[in-house]
Amino acid sequence: MKRTFAIVCTLALTALTLACGGGTSTTSGGSASSQGQVFVTGEDAPLPSVVSFNITINSITLQNSSTQVTALSTPTTVDFGRLVGLRSLLGFNTVPAGSYTSATFNLANPVISYVDMTQNPPALTQLNGTLTTSTVTVAFPQAMVVTSNGLGGLHMDFDLRQSLETNTNGQITGTVNPTIDIMAVSASQEEGQVTEYTGNVVSTNASANNFTMQGPYGFQEVIDVNSSTKFNSGYSITTIPSNSIVCVEGTVQDDGSILAQDVEVITTDKAFISGRVLQVNPSTGPVQTVTMFVGEELGADTVIPVDSVQTINLSGITQYDVCFFDNWFTNFLFNSSNLVVGQRIFVGGTVASGAFTPSMVSLRRQGTIGTVVANSVNSVSGNLGDFELSNDGLLEFSANGPFTVQTGNLTLFLNVDGLSGLQTAGTANVLARGIVLKDQTTGLPQMWAHRVRIMP
Repeated sequence: MKRTFAIVCTLALTALTLACGGGTSTTSGGSASSQGQVFVTGEDAPLPSVVSFNITINSITLQNSSTQVTALSTPTTVDFGRLVGLRSLLGFNTVPAGSYTSATFNLANPVISYVDMTQNPPALTQLNGTLTTSTVTVAFPQAMVVTSNGLGGLHMDFDLRQSLETNTNGQITGTVNPTIDIMAVSASQEEGQVTEYTGNVVSTNASANNFTMQGPYGFQEVIDVNSSTKFNSGYSITTIPSNSIVCVEGTVQDDGSILAQDVEVITTDKAFISGRVLQVNPSTGPVQTVTMFVGEELGADTVIPVDSVQTINLSGITQYDVCFFDNWFTNFLFNSSNLVVGQRIFVGGTVASGAFTPSMVSLRRQGTIGTVVANSVNSVSGNLGDFELSNDGLLEFSANGPFTVQTGNLTLFLNVDGLSGLQTAGTANVLARGIVLKDQTTGLPQMWAHRVRIMP
């Protein structure tokens, strides 16, 4: 499975043997009693048409006036274009307790993938980038404090809009000036939550209320569940199938495990591909084929490579699901007639005789970053309402202009006081996260937002 995340790197005291694919930490002093746990979460601000931005993080170090510690030492390739507004889990390591004022990222080998939507089918271009600098040091707005045996956190934004150089015609040149913003967070904060961790179930331990997953970065992760954990489709810790493909969201714990808020059994098939919808055929009615950018796969690498555009035959598919949404209303929201360009989907299936045979489609959460259209905020009651967002990306291409973001009273607003605050914020830059559905009246995409955040 391709190593991609957007980005959560959890660096924990008790999991040295799992350290980021086998790496170990380098520290300057500090005994076990004066060490703590650190996790790193991150997001990215995409550039229009960019569907993938792979870059190798050779190392991450934390420093203050007297100490420098290695938080990530194993080179790890990250796709910052895949999961906008979502966070997965990378690995573990250790740092001494202390107050850290900056972080340094050593980077290499950027590869940019973008699509030309004017071609039929859409065409993919890959460009080997050139870094203006391989080392970026960023200061914390407020120091990150790691207490003895405690858990501290680092959230990072990799801003592709500012990082990728374009010429006067708006074309990407390949020059990469890495721009990263960071802030200290706690595991309980929204920015510290793991919102998407996908992999295979390796084993279950019902008596201990946990199961073990083979994650996307070559290590296994323990998932704890409790009475508050929600399973889909009637599954439980005693019935979750081994080797099934599951997705977990939850909170990082002190020992590096994840306490799951939701566990979604996506498919019991042995393979999947996921990515963004670029074209549907036919454009109205039940879809027969879908053309998609494949940004991730498991078990299908022999027939469908990642970072490629593929056309998949869905004519025989009857199972359509919505992530973390499991009731009678699901099929009404998303079915073969409700696929639309810009959606992020997961296609489960099997691989045999050199062919991938799909068996189900799941609509996944996604994020989008754009500018609020002036005077577009509409509040029906409290945070129940909508606004228009312009981002020049796949969703705006599909909507033939700015697209609608629907919100409700359960939508989480960050850095802004709900819809009323957004109304007075003018043309703010916003990151919205949720699911994209097809408007049954217009046929255009709409985002139903779980989270709306004004960007720095």
